[in-house]
Amino acid sequence: MVDTGPAPADAPRAPEPTLREALTELRRYVAPERRRLLTAGLLLLLSGAVGLVQPLVVQHLLGGTDPLRGAARPLLALMALVVVGAAASAYGGYQLSSAAEGAVLTARRQLTAHVLRLPMTAFRRATPGDLMARVTGDTTLLRQVVQQTLVQAVTGLVMTLGALVMMAVLDPVLLGASVLAIALLLGALGLVMPRIRRASIGAQDSVGEMGAVLDRSLTAFTTVKACGAEESEARRVADAAERAYRHGVVRARWDSTANAAALLAVHLVFLVVLGVGALRVSYGAIPVATLVAFLLYVFFLTEPVMSLVGVVAFAQTGRAALQRIGEITRLPPEPPRSSAASAEAAAAVGAAAAAGAGPGGPAVVFDRVSFRYPGSPDPVLRDFSLAVPAVGLTALVGPSGAGKSTVLNLVERFWDPDAGSILLDGAEVRDWDLHRLRSVIGYVEQDAPVMAGSLRENLAYATDRATAAELREVLELTKLDGLLARLGGDLDAPVQYRGVSLSGGERQRIAIARALLRRPRLLLLDEATSQLDAVNEAALRSVVQDLAARMPVLAVAHRLSTVRDAARIAVVQSGTVRAVGTHEELLRSDPLYAQLAAQQLLTGASPSGPINSPVVTGS
Repeated sequence: MVDTGPAPADAPRAPEPTLREALTELRRYVAPERRRLLTAGLLLLLSGAVGLVQPLVVQHLLGGTDPLRGAARPLLALMALVVVGAAASAYGGYQLSSAAEGAVLTARRQLTAHVLRLPMTAFRRATPGDLMARVTGDTTLLRQVVQQTLVQAVTGLVMTLGALVMMAVLDPVLLGASVLAIALLLGALGLVMPRIRRASIGAQDSVGEMGAVLDRSLTAFTTVKACGAEESEARRVADAAERAYRHGVVRARWDSTANAAALLAVHLVFLVVLGVGALRVSYGAIPVATLVAFLLYVFFLTEPVMSLVGVVAFAQTGRAALQRIGEITRLPPEPPRSSAASAEAAAAVGAAAAAGAGPGGPAVVFDRVSFRYPGSPDPVLRDFSLAVPAVGLTALVGPSGAGKSTVLNLVERFWDPDAGSILLDGAEVRDWDLHRLRSVIGYVEQDAPVMAGSLRENLAYATDRATAAELREVLELTKLDGLLARLGGDLDAPVQYRGVSLSGGERQRIAIARALLRRPRLLLLDEATSQLDAVNEAALRSVVQDLAARMPVLAVAHRLSTVRDAARIAVVQSGTVRAVGTHEELLRSDPLYAQLAAQQLLTGASPSGPINSPVVTGS
């Protein structure tokens, strides 16, 4: 039985990051793009500076006594400024877009690597669909943050301040009227932006929820079809999509409100300047050329002001995205592979292993191990003790929910025990480098996955240096040479997604071949023969017996026929080993094992009824 433990709880909502925390998180992804961002910023500033000069050229052109005479040079200068500004803006925009794509790539690489290194305890706090939404959708929002926030925040602010300075030089009175309208805009934005942030978080959470629901439906696609549940599953996805739609509409409404407020403020500034300026011109306080230049600066302000409004709005969306990404990146990952710094610790483990794994000594020792899944009220294992010999097949049998699969998961350190110790080759598994530990163990789970790709890629999934001869050897060993023949003898023939073109037995044998190809020092089998027919089960049992003659094999089995010839069989009930012996010994000494054997017609006795065992999470 596949060991899943209790259903994962929803991941707790992390506190909203401060602006400084959000910028720190963002800096991790934009740091490799510093040069392109700097280039883009300088070019956009150049383009803005060119725009700042143009009204002065117009003022000079209109302020002369005879504007038509000598206009050629100012017009040529104005045309040159326009061309330079357009070129700087175009190339700066290209550099900015490239930097944004680079930041998204960095974020996706880092987030994917982090997710794949999460321990089971952390991985179970989120659903695969939500994780995919964070890796794909939330990181996409970083593109908008970089393009419309980082550089534009600086360039927009500089251009706005530059325009205000030039307007102050032209006429401080008109500047005062302009600043009053801008102050009204800032007040309105202060009321709108928190609503944009809340709507952004809700929209992105809803997209993650939709991904989780859709992932559930597609993962169990055959079950959905068999149960005729297409309509109910479609409704689930549609309901999640509708929630995302509602949040998106709310965000769009407040985005539009912010943009409308910005446009209204710019138009208000124009009307105020036009009215006040006309009065000042009529009184002779300023010339018409100054008023025209001032109005051009008002028009110039439209782009940087709208840019800053967009910056503030997208900052809320980006902050929400960084919050969701940060909820994952702040989860502690499993330890990385051993480095030179940990060589001393690895040597210590090697010494302990050499000392503890003498001839005939146990390969794995469970010493009073207890474990409960997070959030589960009852322990799965209680004082579990067992010694697995260095050579031979040791089988774990017992009722469903007894904790058998959990035992294998603890050896792999998918989980760590709450109490007790597990020794592998005489060394505590917690002291092993995690990558090294898993590299010496061949693990075959019950629901053996087949990856999309070729047969070669599936077999050599964790052993990329395997030769064609080695691949064909394990195929023959696991009786998959018939499958290879069906594929035209081509190791690179494609295997469909999730192995839908293969039988259940073929999928499991591919998983076993994959494990054998690593030449493990310990083989763990979790119901590895549950989907094999009698002929293939007998053939694989022979393979396992051959392997057990030279290495330790620890197997979980519900079908006792698979392990009846095992050197040691441990009967597990309610998380505890109740009896250990051979098949014949247990038939005579343990009523539970005798009942299991009778139910599977492995003895002449008739089954005595259902096996009563407390329901315990795990198997």
